[in-house]
Amino acid sequence: MSEEGRGLGDLETPFLWVDLDAMDANVQVLTGFLRDAGVAWRPHIKGVRAPGAALRLLDAGAIGVTCATVGEAEIMADAGVRDLLVANQVVGERKQARVAALSRRTDVKVAVDSEETLSGLARAALAADTEVAVLIEVDVGMHRAGIEPGGPALALARRVRDLPGLRLAGVMGWEGHTAWMDDPDRKREEIERSMRSLVETAELLRESGCPAGIVSCGGSCTYAVAARVPGVTEVQAGGGVFSDVTYLRHGHGTRPALFVRATVTSRPAPDRIIVDAGFKTLPTWVHAPRALGVEGVREIGISAEHGIVRLDAPDASVRVGDTLDFVPGYGDVTVFLHDRLYAVRGGRVEHVWPIEGRAKVR
Repeated sequence: MSEEGRGLGDLETPFLWVDLDAMDANVQVLTGFLRDAGVAWRPHIKGVRAPGAALRLLDAGAIGVTCATVGEAEIMADAGVRDLLVANQVVGERKQARVAALSRRTDVKVAVDSEETLSGLARAALAADTEVAVLIEVDVGMHRAGIEPGGPALALARRVRDLPGLRLAGVMGWEGHTAWMDDPDRKREEIERSMRSLVETAELLRESGCPAGIVSCGGSCTYAVAARVPGVTEVQAGGGVFSDVTYLRHGHGTRPALFVRATVTSRPAPDRIIVDAGFKTLPTWVHAPRALGVEGVREIGISAEHGIVRLDAPDASVRVGDTLDFVPGYGDVTVFLHDRLYAVRGGRVEHVWPIEGRAKVR
């Protein structure tokens, strides 16, 4: 029997599901804000991973998607996405050949931050009789990947411009070091400083004759400031369409849409609830999940197959066989653990989206 059309209560737990009404409302929050700011939306799908969900974002106004790996980009291209950014360095002949093959059937851009990858990308593009678009990744303060802004970025851009097979498309940066700042004033100031650094680098490239039409940045915890900085052209915020405990803690402005449903399998003590969702389906990495409809939760522990909900006081209202919904602590480390995502409206399954990007780590 097809699972589409079935009620949530008819599915075997544990499973991952998304409330389509809540997801659509979150998308409207993002698209409305970005439309008002005059900035395009290229959502990062590393925490979405299901092509069916990504296509829904495109239908809502996204210009394309951002991917973490070549494998994710291939999955999205297979699903019909025609504008892709691999926001990462692509190293190695085979991966570079895959990017070149992708560029023959879709508009794919890749991030670069050193000369070491350029010659390989150029050779792959020429061998495939195509052109690979490139964004210079600029370190705007996170100190992960990225070349220094200003002169170093310009030198790399000139090298890209001069290599046959490559096309310089712009710059990108990730102000991730600001995402978890608790002081809102300090956070705003640092995001604005980071974005000015990126925009000024793009302006320097243009003044020097290097194309830099794209200025890409912004995550779900930073977009509200980043999108307002003059010169930014697109924002990559994606995880906020699902929302989770992490985004709720940092004032993202959306509501939970993604859930893991589990069954209560044991009540060994009045202050302890055991469910069938452990770290294989509902991890506590980054932040612990939140149990809905349960009062006085002191903490949620976890092992491979068991979730352990510890209460402040005895509570006999939750019984063996009951089901509980959990808001994931962080969607990015939850979605990839599942094979499918149930898209639900009014308590009934409207779509079953395979999470085809779940193992695409390269």
